[in-house]
Amino acid sequence: MSTLSIENVHSGYQDQVILKGLNLNLEQGEIVALLGPSGCGKTTLLRAIAGLQAISQGRISINKRLLSGDGCFVPSEEREVGMIFQDYALFPHLTVAENVLFGVKGLSKSERQARLDEMLALVKLAGLGSRYPHELSGGQQQRVSIARALAYEPELLLLDEPFSNIDAKVRHEMMLEIRNILKLRNVSAIFVTHSKDEAFVFADKLALFNRGRIVQYGTAECLYHEPTDKYVAEFLGEANFVTAKILDENEVLTSLGRVSSNKKLSHSNKVTQALLLRPEQILLSADEQGIGVITERRFLGNVCRYRVAVDTDIFEVSSAETAYQIGQSVALKVTPHSLVLLDD
Repeated sequence: MSTLSIENVHSGYQDQVILKGLNLNLEQGEIVALLGPSGCGKTTLLRAIAGLQAISQGRISINKRLLSGDGCFVPSEEREVGMIFQDYALFPHLTVAENVLFGVKGLSKSERQARLDEMLALVKLAGLGSRYPHELSGGQQQRVSIARALAYEPELLLLDEPFSNIDAKVRHEMMLEIRNILKLRNVSAIFVTHSKDEAFVFADKLALFNRGRIVQYGTAECLYHEPTDKYVAEFLGEANFVTAKILDENEVLTSLGRVSSNKKLSHSNKVTQALLLRPEQILLSADEQGIGVITERRFLGNVCRYRVAVDTDIFEVSSAETAYQIGQSVALKVTPHSLVLLDD
């Protein structure tokens, strides 16, 4: 069952159109990241889902209940949507317990206490209900905001860059904890971020934005390994592009030599396109007669990132071999994989 349905949504401010015909479906228990640079429309869509931003065209529904569109607009407080903000948005004059139960209605005293105990245990804050926000660390405050958002059992949870104010040392662990909480309770969530690393860790699927449109939607693996254009390829990681001439259904010719594909190429013979090569898909070996020369070297711990010149082409290459030095001649070989050919 689809929790959230977004159909041909347009929205903007004054005369500026921000969202341009967005379509998106979120299944029950699924976590989707809205990913993209600042100003691309992802926060505008989050606000539109929450009822904080009007739409000029299209429909937004949760569990087949229309919230926006066709002359209908349900106020944000009636949408049964929870929100978690990057600044936590806790009430400083209320205790942790009072913050967590702030949006909970219609429960008896004993039921409220049971809900509080459940939420505090869920976010690992049991016993801290009497404290005030200023007495907690940033990570603990974010846990309180999560408990508050989940306490009234929303149909959908919206997270607006919730990890940006958390120390980098605990951010990864925090993301995994919150993801496990959402999965444990089968909560659907929309997560806004500009960080591909956060999106990879936290989300089940990514909706990559560019100028008010979703340019590709799918799993992180799909978008990384099978991007539909250069924008997607470059946004999700280091990307080398080399001119490739298709020789047959399994092989192309590049400045690095012949490159084999693990899948059948659907393009016509002799078509020239840009072949995407990730840094880890290129193997280096020391060779005085090699066609490549190392021009830069960056040690990254378990790997080195090399910049290698091959005539006029420059390649970014990751290698577990850290001994190569600037100026050294090397041979380059592309590992056989499912080749991605894009418009040049």
